[in-house]
Order: sequence, then structure tokens, then C-alpha cells
Amino acid sequence: MAKNKSSNVSMRVLHRYLGFFLAGIMAIYSISGIILIFRSTDFLKKEVPVEKMLKPGLNAEDLGKELKMREFKVEKTEGNMMTFKDGSYNTATGEAKFVTKELPTLINKMTKIHKATTKDPFFYLNIFFGLSLLFFVISTFWMFRPETKIFKKGLYFTLGGVLLTLFLLLF
Repeated sequence: MAKNKSSNVSMRVLHRYLGFFLAGIMAIYSISGIILIFRSTDFLKKEVPVEKMLKPGLNAEDLGKELKMREFKVEKTEGNMMTFKDGSYNTATGEAKFVTKELPTLINKMTKIHKATTKDPFFYLNIFFGLSLLFFVISTFWMFRPETKIFKKGLYFTLGGVLLTLFLLLF
């Protein structure tokens, strides 16, 4: 004979086991998300020397586009050599030598989870993870009966979280 479970018990069970399943994913998302906050700094990055053959005779603007460097600026030009931050380009031969700063391989791959597009396999993980988090939000309200003090206090905390986020978004 099957037991009839209330929706509260069912939600609690789903919440619990989905939480255990997602614990590892959440840990990786949180660590890589924190690391991404420092992406405009050199935190955890190592220098990697790069040599590239480009089309000879590029001007400064085209060189920045070819090297895919943000805020690219040529510091000086002497003869055939253009010098820029962390590198140089020979306009006669097309040879560019520069140094990039990259995260270690594993951390770099972890941060790509956050940057996934519809063409990336992580797209499916991100959709699943986002829907799971939405489920956690909704199932939280089934953890306690609405008439209890804990539930009512929880609503105040929920409102506080919403207001803090809106404040940070708007100001």
C-alpha cells in the first residue's frame, strides 16, 4: 500500500536530494564566480609568451583587432617596430611578440562555465542549474507551514534579499 505524502514532504525530499546532487556544481560555480570578479586583475594569472605571424604593414587599430587586445595602444614606433604594452610588432615581417596573462588551465575551464552560449555544451548545464536554483527558491516556501513563526520570519528575510539585490542593481 502506497503512502500518500503531503506536498510539503514531497517538496522537502526533492529539495534535499537535488541539493545533494547539485552541491558539487554549486561549489564549482561559486569558486569560479568569485575568481571572475578579479578578471580585470592579475590575480592567479601566469604570464604566457606568444609569437604570432600577422599580415605585414598593419596600422595600430588593425593590430589591436588582430591581437584581440582590449584598450590596445601603441606606445612608440621606431622604424619597422611598433611597441605596445607587453609586446612588439614588426611592420615589415608581420611578426608579433607579446606576453598574455592567463589563468591556470583548470581554473580557466571552470570560468568558461559562466560564459557559455547556446553553442557550448555547458549551455545545457547552465539551463539545468538555473532551473534547479529556481526550484530551490520555490520549494523553500514548502519547508515550513505558512502559519508558523519561522515561515513568516522567512518571508521577511526573502523580502530583505530582494530589496538588497534591487538596491545594488539600481544604485
